[in-house]
Amino acid sequence: MNQHDPATVERVIQEVTREVLLRLNLAQTTPAGGGTTSGCNCTDGSCAQHCADKVHQVVQAGASRVTATLGTRPVSQEIARLIDHTLLKPDASQDQIAQLCYEARTHEFASVCVNPTHVRLCAQLLKGSRAKVCTVVGFPLGATPATVKAYETQQAIRDGATEIDMVINIGALKSRDYRVVLEDIGAVVGAAHAGNALVKVIIEAALLTDEEKIIASQLAKTAGAEFVKTSTGFGPGGATAHDVALMRRVVGPDIGVKAAGGVRSLADAQAMIAAGATRIGASAGIRIVKEANQ
Repeated sequence: MNQHDPATVERVIQEVTREVLLRLNLAQTTPAGGGTTSGCNCTDGSCAQHCADKVHQVVQAGASRVTATLGTRPVSQEIARLIDHTLLKPDASQDQIAQLCYEARTHEFASVCVNPTHVRLCAQLLKGSRAKVCTVVGFPLGATPATVKAYETQQAIRDGATEIDMVINIGALKSRDYRVVLEDIGAVVGAAHAGNALVKVIIEAALLTDEEKIIASQLAKTAGAEFVKTSTGFGPGGATAHDVALMRRVVGPDIGVKAAGGVRSLADAQAMIAAGATRIGASAGIRIVKEANQ
């Protein structure tokens, strides 16, 4: 990662280490949704839909897609524009990918998220629509060299992807080899930005301690990624409101947080948004939109 010399890397690692205990303390003392508590007693995750104070908190946390127009636009439209409509099954057929793209066009989802082999087809089918083409890199284990991830990124962009969801080197993070993790993320960020694509960094939160989640999120922010993302959907667990809120507190309002894995209903999506998510990765996007319409 050419933009970070050894002295910079060491400084970043020292800063991350100093902040860990403070962040952990905040995680224990701050309400799960972030910010301060309010007079609202909603417990079903619908506050982001119905309560103006909670919507304001979400916007202040960085949810630029949840706006004051929430009350005047269909809720389904607002929710759809936060969703990466996802199909990452290894046996997905071209017909299923075509259906995914049709649904993305119809409901104006933020993107379709597919395996790299389907990127070219999706770029053709979504040409002229609002929906972007998102693909995955180093997926689902993150255990490939940074140079390989960078090449995957370049190829995906050539095929038409504009959003890259990369998996970090989880083993290096567990080994406290933060230099390797930073260079791993930076290689993908550099390749993506050269092709005018954005990066979401998957930390696979279910495999990490809170301390490791904090460090991974901070490293993603330092490397210049646009999002941090909770999960691949192929790990031992998916997104939780706790993890989303923790990641939001670490990265602040300037970059996005994507909640992915296990978001299967409107209530699930609303809970993640209330916790600070600005993007939702879900294979159940149609179900979520239908529930919002009802």
